Amino acid sequence: MINELLDLVGMERREDEWLAPHAMRSSQSRGRAYPEPASRFRTCFQRDRDRIVHSTAFRRLEYKTQVFVNHEGDHYRTRLTHTLEVAQISQSIARVLRLNEDLVEAIALSHDLGHSPFGHAGEEALDELLRDEGGFNHNRQSLRVVEHLEKRYPEFDGLNLSWEIRESIAKHGDHFTKPLEKRLNNEFDGSLQPLLEAQLADIADSLAYDNHDIDDGLRSNFITLEALRTVRLWAEAEREVVEAHPPMDPKTLVARTISHLIDRQVTDLIETTHRRLSDGAIGDVSDVRKHPAKLVGFSTSMAALKREMEAFLRKNLYEHHRTLKMAEKAKRFIREVFGEYSRNPRMLPPAFQSRMDSDGKARVICDYVAGMTDRFCQDEYKRLFHPFERV
Repeated sequence: MINELLDLVGMERREDEWLAPHAMRSSQSRGRAYPEPASRFRTCFQRDRDRIVHSTAFRRLEYKTQVFVNHEGDHYRTRLTHTLEVAQISQSIARVLRLNEDLVEAIALSHDLGHSPFGHAGEEALDELLRDEGGFNHNRQSLRVVEHLEKRYPEFDGLNLSWEIRESIAKHGDHFTKPLEKRLNNEFDGSLQPLLEAQLADIADSLAYDNHDIDDGLRSNFITLEALRTVRLWAEAEREVVEAHPPMDPKTLVARTISHLIDRQVTDLIETTHRRLSDGAIGDVSDVRKHPAKLVGFSTSMAALKREMEAFLRKNLYEHHRTLKMAEKAKRFIREVFGEYSRNPRMLPPAFQSRMDSDGKARVICDYVAGMTDRFCQDEYKRLFHPFERV
């Protein structure tokens, strides 16, 4: 029988007992931009996760492109399914390394909130359109979403997430390898490494899309098993699956090989990261911050195999002639919708029009277009340019 409720104090005590010394604890958070009373039964990072899941931007991920535009088929990954896969992989690894699972889940769930419609093609189009306004980057836009664009609370704009979540968004991916903008660097010191939980969510992102893009590429017939077998990492994984299981049909073989491929990379990541933490004598979060390089990563041999696989995907999937056709069509949607709003911004919803004096016309139009799903952008294109489409 449970004699007492596990309240906030109990959960934070459990974190102190379970988490590794170098893991981020909820009780050590720098807090929120707008102070709020603590939740009785949720840590700050659990509360952040819940706010992200209930946000409008998170729901829109269901109809935003990963590689294939939504209408291409029901079984292809979307930004939402990709995000859930990143959360699952990063949480599983965090549990083994005794990192903060609630924090890594919240970071993973928030990492693509600012992504534009039509995947990286949409991002490239918006970046070109805003060249003179500071450009567009989906990581920066994710931060903008959680700090300003979500409207769910009367006391403040955004979601008022914990400082650690916002820092992790600001330093996600290649954004961390470039100098942070002055405003970001004032709040999130670009000379310091991200938390281990942020590093983990970051690398789980690439691990998820590499392996699951293979699945979508095979499903679409953009890539073939014969071609894929020239990639060492795939060939080795498939051979091990065939040796360990009875004969199976091709679809099952692909599913088992992808699962084995992920497991193999996850195992390498766990062992390599554990060794780096030990060799670097990483004792606490401060040691993580000051370390000269990221600590979460693959071994040299696995990183080389992964680069080979990514080069194959780039050549055979991302640069496939049909993928490029989808990308160019997507850019045209974005450019023409953006251009029409620029010509007459009074066609924007009133809530966006009201922000143009403070944020600038181009940035406000970008916020509106970046928030669209694939299908909304396509429908908006029809409403703006097709003479017989209802508006």
